[in-house]
Amino acid sequence: MTKESESYTHGHHESVLRSHRRRTAANSAAFLLPHLLSDMTLLDVGCGPGTVTVDLAERLTQGSVVGVDASDDVLESARGLADAHGTKNITFEHANAYELPFEDDSFDVVFAHQLLQHLSDPVAALREMKRVAKPGGFVAVRDADYEAMTWYPESAELTEWNMLYHEVTHAYGFEPDAGRRLASWVRDAGFDPATIEPGASVWCYATPDDRTWWGGLWAERCTESNFAVQAKDSGLADDVALEQLAQGWREWAAAPDGWFAVLNGEVLARA
Repeated sequence: MTKESESYTHGHHESVLRSHRRRTAANSAAFLLPHLLSDMTLLDVGCGPGTVTVDLAERLTQGSVVGVDASDDVLESARGLADAHGTKNITFEHANAYELPFEDDSFDVVFAHQLLQHLSDPVAALREMKRVAKPGGFVAVRDADYEAMTWYPESAELTEWNMLYHEVTHAYGFEPDAGRRLASWVRDAGFDPATIEPGASVWCYATPDDRTWWGGLWAERCTESNFAVQAKDSGLADDVALEQLAQGWREWAAAPDGWFAVLNGEVLARA
């Protein structure tokens, strides 16, 4: 394996993209949907393979959507998805979240999903999102909180995985418990506190199919993704330790009473 950009802990292994492709506007942007009008312009920062982006574009039937990401490979995948759906009001561009290639006041909505936890300066990125949002427009962000993740049955391996994930991300300068910090970061980025609407929602994996999917992809991430590369390069784990964590995920997935919840922080603010 080769190291990917240090700006993204997970990297773009198939196990990561398999997770991203399951995301939709309904399960990843429900807090934003009631505020959308059909003629709005929307920017999705860190769009990944574009499943949420395309879903949003299909709701903004009279508007337009731009998805940006730092990975050319996932952008190509996103373009293919839009073509397969016949979605015409959408484009995808390569961009840095700190230097968005758009004029001030360009979009009615700027959206970022599971992005800020992977940035060393999330407040700077939020300032940039505010810059390209129209006055009175929305900036909407949603991020997981790893410390708040919980599961059953108890598992020493999953506990160790969660601790290692924190150690790896902190070693690279990122904040895995972004969800609880979003409202604070948004205030620090200069948004009017009176316009900030914080909230939370969860993903839950408890059915046999969901356990197989969630446990399987994390078992792969523990040994095959950029997370594994960074864990080893940081001297925080070796192949044996990572395989033990992967086995813990497989055992959790096989447990008939297995249950896992991901808490996501959410903030909607006016630019």
